[in-house]
Amino acid sequence: MNQPTYRFARTFAFFWAIAMSLILSLSAPVSAAEAFAPVKLQTLRSVDITASDPAGDGTRYAPDTSPLPRDFVQQPPLIPHTIEGYIVSKEFNKCMDCHAWSRAGQAKATKISITHFKSREGAEMSSVSPNRYFCNQCHVSQTDSKPLVGNTFKPGAGLR
Repeated sequence: MNQPTYRFARTFAFFWAIAMSLILSLSAPVSAAEAFAPVKLQTLRSVDITASDPAGDGTRYAPDTSPLPRDFVQQPPLIPHTIEGYIVSKEFNKCMDCHAWSRAGQAKATKISITHFKSREGAEMSSVSPNRYFCNQCHVSQTDSKPLVGNTFKPGAGLR
């Protein structure tokens, strides 16, 4: 029963290969020098990609604060405290010491969202979903570093 489909697929692939080889043979020839010419790459800071970064004094986390405001709807909350030295591995997640539902009250910390207990397909789980386990994929700490590039972003009007 699948024979006509199989035969069509083979015929289509054959003619597609012929058409592509004709198109490629008619295109302008490229010399070896042009094909392997170096490309000028730059970073977002407009410096050569091979230039070394200026020496810095490491990440300086902002002091602990109360929960920070969000700039757009569905923005993951920002981390208002240092996470220097926090371990988040597949065996242990330091964030859960305070933000797990069972500990958030006594730690006076924000509970992790109920959305973190749903699988990719939307099924509810009894523990944090593996897709949501590594907090720093979405949540970021604040630092007092200057921006790498200019930014004219304005928070969403609905959040003012």
